[in-house]
Amino acid sequence: MKKIKKILLIFLGVVAVLAISGYVYFNQQFPKEIAVEEVKIEVTPARLERGKYIFNHSAGCVDCHSARDFSKLSGPVKPGTEGMGGDKFDEELGLPGTFYARNITPYGVGNWTDGELVRAITEGISKDGSALFPIMPYLVYGKMDKEDIYSVVAYLRSLPSIKNDVPKDEVKFPMSMIMKTIPQKNAFTQKPDIKTNPIAYGEYMVNGASCTDCHTPSKDGEPIPGKMFSGGIEINLPGNTVVRTANLTPDNETGLGLWTKEQFIKRFKQCTEPGYTTPYKPGEYQTIMPWTVYGGMTEEDLGAIYDYLRTIPAVKNKVEKFSVKSQY
Repeated sequence: MKKIKKILLIFLGVVAVLAISGYVYFNQQFPKEIAVEEVKIEVTPARLERGKYIFNHSAGCVDCHSARDFSKLSGPVKPGTEGMGGDKFDEELGLPGTFYARNITPYGVGNWTDGELVRAITEGISKDGSALFPIMPYLVYGKMDKEDIYSVVAYLRSLPSIKNDVPKDEVKFPMSMIMKTIPQKNAFTQKPDIKTNPIAYGEYMVNGASCTDCHTPSKDGEPIPGKMFSGGIEINLPGNTVVRTANLTPDNETGLGLWTKEQFIKRFKQCTEPGYTTPYKPGEYQTIMPWTVYGGMTEEDLGAIYDYLRTIPAVKNKVEKFSVKSQY
């Protein structure tokens, strides 16, 4: 019996050593080292203007990296909080842990180089070499036009510094390991010309806005084949409200098939008009869709997005916009 126990202890010891060695090796190998670009981005009026547009509207960076007022319809951004971070994404949203949007004003990233910011935005690696959780859509941003990313970095440098110390993420196992394998080298593309190729330009805008994240059902982190942009993803909001994302495919019965371009553009633009963000009462319709952010896009860009969405396969998926959970 003593011999058996001794053998068992030796076996467990070997397993423990192998496990620890494997853990150490894994953390040495991941995330894969991606060199920081040695670049000093020139801040020009054109870049500031373009960066401001991308940050506040087309990519919606301001949506997650600011405080939103969910006492009002659509949770508009609270003025004066732009870039301060702190927005929490946790298990109530179906995530494997608790994640916080970082402070990207000069208070939070003032000691980062331009290259470190570009790497974080497009490759998912922070200044200290750690991996970012892909709720920060760096896999999408890594396929944008490099000049657009440079413009965003230039604009970030112009934000007022806001003192806001954001808590560290708390990532559950095994995602704490998996997320280290996700960062990859960016694959910048050239932004299509809206005049000569409006469909490709619309696709570029849809990707930059990360529309697939909320409007495409997924399983194990991968889009479900045949369900692209079909909506129906449930999101729990305060007040026991469950909101579901819309079907953006051109299906006539359950999607946008019967919408005209004018109706599509108007739907966004009306959200920037005074009085849209009415006070929210628990039990009434609420949405996490940042209409007031995307509504600031130009009519030309919104029209290109509409044109692209008309080209994707129609998927029949009837979505109940929202419901209220029973409190009993």
